[in-house]
Amino acid sequence: MSLEFLQEVIRNYGYLALFIGTFLEGETILLLAGFAVQTGNFGLSLHGIILTAFAGSLAGDQAAFFIGRYFGNRFLKRREKWQERAARVHKLLERYHEVLILTFRFFYGLRNLTPFILGTTDISVKKFFALNAIGAFVWAVAFGCIGYLFGDILENVLESVLKEVHNVELIIFGVIALVVLLFWIRKMLRKK
Repeated sequence: MSLEFLQEVIRNYGYLALFIGTFLEGETILLLAGFAVQTGNFGLSLHGIILTAFAGSLAGDQAAFFIGRYFGNRFLKRREKWQERAARVHKLLERYHEVLILTFRFFYGLRNLTPFILGTTDISVKKFFALNAIGAFVWAVAFGCIGYLFGDILENVLESVLKEVHNVELIIFGVIALVVLLFWIRKMLRKK
């Protein structure tokens, strides 16, 4: 996914794109929306992007929490790799209970998985909602303002990061294609 693509999505769909982006993940699109507000080219306001990002992030994490509440334990029983991650989150929860719920969205690698795993615990829905709402608001204000204040610098950084990700994707695709080709050649040689 390129920076130009994300900017085009923001230009065409504005707050809806921001809501969906923050529902699913969020940092990159929120930073770009903050920058878009600074440039004034997209018809967005700083208050509007903060409120939209808050709503999207809160809704996404609440959805993940409820999915974890109703399906999480059965899902985790069947996936050993996720069990290890869940154990790490449970350990963090024991040590930093409320702090974890308030701050998980600020840590890469915890953002998407944590609300799902928290849904598998005995944390009350009301407590999670209240702490999640506070955390989502602080996150939306922080990243929206960072995008607004430092967007031009971040745009250059994001562009180079996205180019690197694209290069890595190409390398991975090439390796996979090579492995598939080698297996196909091996299979053909065995048939002969």
